[in-house]
Amino acid sequence: MKRLTKLTDTKLLAYIQQAKAQASQGRVVERIPQLALVNSNWFAVHVCCVSGKSISAGDTACIFPLMSTIKPFSLLYLLECLGSETVFSWVGVEPSLCAFNSVEQLIADAGHPRNPMINSGAITLADKLPGKNASDRTQNFCQWLNQIAGCQLKLDEVTLASVRSATSQTNRDITRYLAEAGYIKNPAIALDTYEQICCLAGTVRDLASLGKLLAGASELISAKHRQIINALMLTCGLYEASFQYAVQIGLPMKSGISGTLLAVVPGEGAIACYSPPLDSAGNSVGAIALVQALSQDLHLSIFTS
Repeated sequence: MKRLTKLTDTKLLAYIQQAKAQASQGRVVERIPQLALVNSNWFAVHVCCVSGKSISAGDTACIFPLMSTIKPFSLLYLLECLGSETVFSWVGVEPSLCAFNSVEQLIADAGHPRNPMINSGAITLADKLPGKNASDRTQNFCQWLNQIAGCQLKLDEVTLASVRSATSQTNRDITRYLAEAGYIKNPAIALDTYEQICCLAGTVRDLASLGKLLAGASELISAKHRQIINALMLTCGLYEASFQYAVQIGLPMKSGISGTLLAVVPGEGAIACYSPPLDSAGNSVGAIALVQALSQDLHLSIFTS
């Protein structure tokens, strides 16, 4: 019997109560006004198994922007479109011990993005998405995801306006440096595309459906590309905390500053969480606590024999 399918509604509710208590230690992101308005007590989980079983609990009607949780899927899109040799001529696969938006790291690396899970790598890949402008690229990408994953993502225009009003000077500096180093061709379109795809929004069910693509064999995506994405999520998906949680949890994961967390249980399914309060690295405190409890109690770690 698959380990993830042993999860029951009663157990999940108990795990959520424990995780919500820990979530109070985090803080909702403030630098994007729209994200600062959310209810810090919201907590939603959706678990979907490759077998077809699914369990949901909490505030599952909440719709939220995926933010950086979209990054594995822009990478997947380009891998499917262009192949790994081309994609990894633009970005590396090396973890970073610096923050996800570190300009210093990019300068130290002579403008070469360390990996696709940090902002420099994701902005570089946004420059390469097919389409004549940012809106065209975002629409094409969103339609592709909805088609292959069976989800219902759509652009959150309100959050996008809020992101634009906040004007991240750090991301502008990263984009400018990438252009100077020759890794992106059109800085304005690259940054606009990046901001738009981060504002693709959905529910925990939608996010779990995306994760399910990475969990098991599919005729829709390459097994090699799925392996690459999972490896990078394990080593880079939680930024400078990735090493810590590879040991403690042992699952490919990706977080976003809206409070999202996606965990993939290879061969079994996906766990999608939404809990807005973050830790200092930008990871959801409650979502991490929940997935850690599930991993330990159900022995989900990929390193468990």
